[in-house]
Amino acid sequence: MKIQQFLEHHGIARNPFADEDAQTDPVFKEHCISSTYHPAWDKVYGDPSEPATAIVFGEKGAGKTALRLQIIRQLQEYNREHPRARTFVIEYDDFNTFLDRFRDRLTTRLPDRVLAEWQLWDHMDAILTLGVTDLVDRILDDKPNPGAPPNPIDHADLTKLDRFQARDVLLLCACYDHSTHEPFIDRWRRLAAKLGYGTWSSWAELAIGIASTIGVVTLAVLLMVYGWWTWDVPFGLCLVLLGAGWYPWLARSFSSLIVAYGVVNNVRVGNREIAPLRQALMHLTSSELSGQPLPTRERTDDRYELLDKFRSVLDTLGYKGIIVLVDRVDEPHLINGSMELMKALVWPLLDNKFLKNQGIGLKLLLPIEMSFFLDRETREFYQRSRLDKQNMVPSLAWTGEALFDVANSRLKGCALNGKPLSLRDLFDASVGDRRLLDAFQDLRVPRHLFKFLYRLLVAHCNSHLDSEPAWKISSPLFESTLALYRRDQEALDRGLGAG
Repeated sequence: MKIQQFLEHHGIARNPFADEDAQTDPVFKEHCISSTYHPAWDKVYGDPSEPATAIVFGEKGAGKTALRLQIIRQLQEYNREHPRARTFVIEYDDFNTFLDRFRDRLTTRLPDRVLAEWQLWDHMDAILTLGVTDLVDRILDDKPNPGAPPNPIDHADLTKLDRFQARDVLLLCACYDHSTHEPFIDRWRRLAAKLGYGTWSSWAELAIGIASTIGVVTLAVLLMVYGWWTWDVPFGLCLVLLGAGWYPWLARSFSSLIVAYGVVNNVRVGNREIAPLRQALMHLTSSELSGQPLPTRERTDDRYELLDKFRSVLDTLGYKGIIVLVDRVDEPHLINGSMELMKALVWPLLDNKFLKNQGIGLKLLLPIEMSFFLDRETREFYQRSRLDKQNMVPSLAWTGEALFDVANSRLKGCALNGKPLSLRDLFDASVGDRRLLDAFQDLRVPRHLFKFLYRLLVAHCNSHLDSEPAWKISSPLFESTLALYRRDQEALDRGLGAG
C-alpha cells in the first residue's frame, strides 16, 4: 500500500510530516507560520513598539528556528501596518564567517583558547556588520544577501538625513560594511553620492599642497631667471615653503592611517584593509572626524555610541527599533556542539547594559543544555546579566495537547480543497484520545512528533497490500512503532552525548 494512496483517501494532498527543519519546511512556511504558536509566544515576541530582550532555552527540535521565522514574519506584518514606526531585523545566526576572521587574528588555533578571547565588543561588531551591510544594500538598491530579513528603505526618506547623519552612515559603512559585490572604496563613493554628501571640502589640504608646489616651482624659476638663485638661502626657503604647504595634507593622511590601522586591528570579526579604509577617511575633513567614536580600541564604549548612531539613522528612515535574532549557536564548526565552547561564545552577550540598550531587543534562542550552566554561575555574573529582567523562558516545552494541535494544523494545511481534517481521523478507535496525548507528551518536541508520525505512516502502509488497503492505524502498530522510535532515539541521544 502506497503512502500517497492512504493520504489521498483521507483528503491529504502531501505528507504533512515529511519535513523536520522549519528552515526548509514548506508546510510550516505556507500554512503554519502565522497560525501555530508555542504557548510562550507572547513572552518571547513582546511588543515591537518597545523592543525587549527574551532569552529562550529549548532542546533540539523544540522549535527555536520556527520561532525565529515566526518573529520575522510577524515583524514584517507589523512593519506593513506601521510604516513610520517599523522594526529593523538583524539575523545573527551564522557565526562561521565571524569566528573564522576572529581566529585568523590570533596566534592560537585551538578553539577553547580562541573563544576565551571573544568579548562583548566582538558581538557588537558582528551585529553592526550585519546591520550596516544590510542598510547600505538597501540604500544603494543592491541585492541583499539571500535570506536577509525584509528591511525596506523608502528612498524619499534619505532626504531627511542631515549632513551629520549622512556622515554617520559613511563612518559606519567605512568600519562595518562588508559587502563583496564591488571594491569597498567604489561602494563607499556610490553611497556618498546617493546620500548627497559632498566631499569637496576634504580636498582643501591637497589643493594647498598642489598650490604650494606650483608656487615654489614658479618662485624657483623666477629666481633662476633673474640670477638670484643660490643653493643656500633660496633653496632652503623653497624647501620650507614646500614643506609648509604639504604639512596639512601629510598630517591628515598620517592621522587617517593611524585611525585606519586602529579600526582594522580592533574590529577582529571584520576583513577591512588599511589602505582603502584610509582612502575613505581622507574624504572626510578633520572637523567632521573630530570627536567621533570609532572602534579603534578593545572596549565597548565606542560600540555603544556607534549603535546609537546606527539607531538614530534608522529612526530617521522610519525604523523606531531594532530586533536582533540570535540562533544556531551550536552549529559553527569551531564549536562543533561543545557546550563549554557555546558558553564561551554566548556568555559575553549576557550583559544587562547591552541587553537593555534603548530601542534594541535581542531574542536569544539557545540550546536547553546551556541553562544548566546558570546554576553554577557566581553572584557577579547575575549582577552583570540581571537575567531576572530579561524575559527568560527556561524551557521551550510542549504539552501533549499543544503537539496534537500542531499536528492538526499541519494536516489542515495539506488538506485537499480545504477539507476539514483531524489527526484523530487517521487512527482506529482502539487508539484513544488520552493515549495519543500521553504518547505525544513523551515525544516532547515537534521534531520527534513529526519523525514518529512519518515512521508510523510508512509502517502502516508497508503492512498492507494495495489490493487490501486499511484506512485506519491500529493500536498494536501504534504501540510497536512508538516503542521502536523511542529505542532508536535513546540510542541516538546516547551517541550524541558520548560525542
